Amino acid sequence: MKKQNILITGGAGFIGINAADYFLQKGYGVVLFDNLSRKGSEENLKWLKKKRSGKFSFVNGDVTKDTKKLSALVARVDTVFHLAAQVAVTTSVLEPHHDFYTNTYGTLQVLEAIRKSPNRPMIIYSSTNKVYGNIEGARTVLTSSGYRYHDFPIGVSEAHILDFHSPYGCSKGAADQYVRDYARIYGLKTVVFRQSCIYGPNQFGMEDQGWVAWFTISAILGRPITIYGDGHQVRDVLYVEDLCRLYEAAIKYRDRISGKIYNVGGGPDNVLSVRATIAALQDILGKKITYSFADWRPGDQKVFISDISKIKKDIGWEPKISIANGLKELIGWAASREKLFKRLLS
Repeated sequence: MKKQNILITGGAGFIGINAADYFLQKGYGVVLFDNLSRKGSEENLKWLKKKRSGKFSFVNGDVTKDTKKLSALVARVDTVFHLAAQVAVTTSVLEPHHDFYTNTYGTLQVLEAIRKSPNRPMIIYSSTNKVYGNIEGARTVLTSSGYRYHDFPIGVSEAHILDFHSPYGCSKGAADQYVRDYARIYGLKTVVFRQSCIYGPNQFGMEDQGWVAWFTISAILGRPITIYGDGHQVRDVLYVEDLCRLYEAAIKYRDRISGKIYNVGGGPDNVLSVRATIAALQDILGKKITYSFADWRPGDQKVFISDISKIKKDIGWEPKISIANGLKELIGWAASREKLFKRLLS
């Protein structure tokens, strides 16, 4: 199959910059579209320019405003990775209008650009496990390794009822459904990936988003960590390179998966509790991490584990990179940028 041209909205963000590097290495044409509003995005762009100088294009723009730029770029590519978003639950609670405008309206603008383009590229949409809310009615049990579902031994499947919780869940969930419906109503080639806790290098994690990276950065800097809740909450985690492999597989099997929705995460074999993450970081770094506890935050789930059996069945994808190896890569990246983090967080 010939190498294709890809547009990545939010291309200077954590997933976007890793996807760009991954696909550039494999010979794809890559265009990044980003307004550089997220802390760390300019640093990511500098890193990619240094590593892949002259191999990609960057356009400064906003999916909610710069529709002419967006339409022109869409007309030049075969696939759009729509990653541009407001990504924090806490920010959505404080600024719900901004959250809606960025996530829902921004996605609609991307879909319309694709629908009106002569080439109609495929769109891969980065959704979230937050569309399932708190999995109301599901029984949870506290085990020695954190909370677990009593009723879903391999995790939550795509058949589970949607129950958007928090403005962020609402805005991403609405966009999720728009993407699906544009496949049905307008015949676009779309796929929705409901992603769960992606982590890895180039992730400028903050307290309200990107918690594995935030814990790692804080541990390296010797900053105290606040755990919201009891620390037994659990997530399935996925190393970013595994996600990039999935994106490539989605391009390859676009006709097979068009119009479908998939849960994407580490699955039941790659699960971490907050407490276990801190313990793992202490072991790898060889130092004690200072932390304290605070109340649960709105929209926090005690447990979320993705059932990833559907995507494995349809295209054969599954995670390959272990948590231990993934954490070592993340720690190595964060340690090499200790001075930068001190400056950004001062």
